[in-house]
Amino acid sequence: MALDLNHIRSLFPVLHQEVYGKPLIYLDNAATTQKPQAVLDALSNYYSKDNSNIHRGAHALADRATAYFEETREAIKIFIGAKESAEIIFTKGTTESINLVAATFGRKFINEGDEIIISTLEHHSNIVPWQMLCEEKGAILKVIPISDSGEIIFEEFEKLLSSKTKMVSVVHASNALGTINPVKEIIQAAHKVGAKVLLDGAQSTSHLDIDVKELDCDFLAFSAHKLYGPTGLGILYGKREILEAMPPFQGGGEMIKEVTFEKTTYNEIPFKFEAGTPNIGDVIAFKAALDFIDSIGKKNIKAHEDELIAYAQEKLSAIKGFIPVGTVKDRVSVISFGIKDMHPFDVGMMLDSKGIAVRTGHHCTQPLMKRLGLEGTVRASFSVYNSKKEIDALAEGVEKIARIKNK
Repeated sequence: MALDLNHIRSLFPVLHQEVYGKPLIYLDNAATTQKPQAVLDALSNYYSKDNSNIHRGAHALADRATAYFEETREAIKIFIGAKESAEIIFTKGTTESINLVAATFGRKFINEGDEIIISTLEHHSNIVPWQMLCEEKGAILKVIPISDSGEIIFEEFEKLLSSKTKMVSVVHASNALGTINPVKEIIQAAHKVGAKVLLDGAQSTSHLDIDVKELDCDFLAFSAHKLYGPTGLGILYGKREILEAMPPFQGGGEMIKEVTFEKTTYNEIPFKFEAGTPNIGDVIAFKAALDFIDSIGKKNIKAHEDELIAYAQEKLSAIKGFIPVGTVKDRVSVISFGIKDMHPFDVGMMLDSKGIAVRTGHHCTQPLMKRLGLEGTVRASFSVYNSKKEIDALAEGVEKIARIKNK
């Protein structure tokens, strides 16, 4: 189904502005997506009509806010195919979701000599928490190598697995290269040795259909702001039996059933992991983002983005001096590249002067950049509201920059 791009773009107020006298072309969607008016309205409506703390209030505002808050949890359950809404935990972001698992699952189930496996493609947020845990517990961190094209070498992953493997934590889709990992096969192989699997879904959830039951992952972490929702809101999915076996992450209100000075009894999931007043307004507004995605359809969004990525690759690859980084076919809508003899930051600044927003640097994947022998890349990332016309402008800008440098 061809998307009505004019209508879709009309839903996003931020897109209709100029930068340095040029129409904004926003190609930094892997960092954060823009927000449709419905999300902005939902946030405003909460604060102007329903502002109240939730779950414990005995008045109309508290009842309404609680109902809207829990409706979002139910919508997320459906969005990722979880068995029940109690398996959905609200956090500050993907980073906190991963830290929660490392701190709680790790505290109880990871011991000296145990092994944790990650991949070379990981974002720092899926490296550092495991390093911290390994330092604390005396566990061992192992890393799946990748090919020059940016794919994990599955045979090498299988060699790393053993009875000592307790956790495999891998990115579903690379934020730096767009690579989609074979996560179903990874999960199956990890489960054969008794390991649990966490998927970093920060990039995949906005592009790919995800069914956690079908994947059989033990945890999935992702962020609302990469799904047309607000910042400051993350989601952690976990299988009920695992979440129930894990200790709390933080102590405070909401995560308790009864408190005495002698002993505290913890609440049931998901509340056991949601200490304190949550990010109520943003949780409520996130449902409007999920409704927006549902109104278009994940398959239609992906088909549009696949068309954009193929078109961008064709246009950019024809430019003299263009250097692609990460050349796998199975990818989400991210293109990382360089221009011969130019620093990525300089390219990004020059594109910015033309109103084109891209990301430059190591994309919080310094070990990956080291493996590729790069300081960083220029990253253009596409979303449902981007067009081929915008890619034409990107290609024209890159061509002019490359021509200046490579005369």
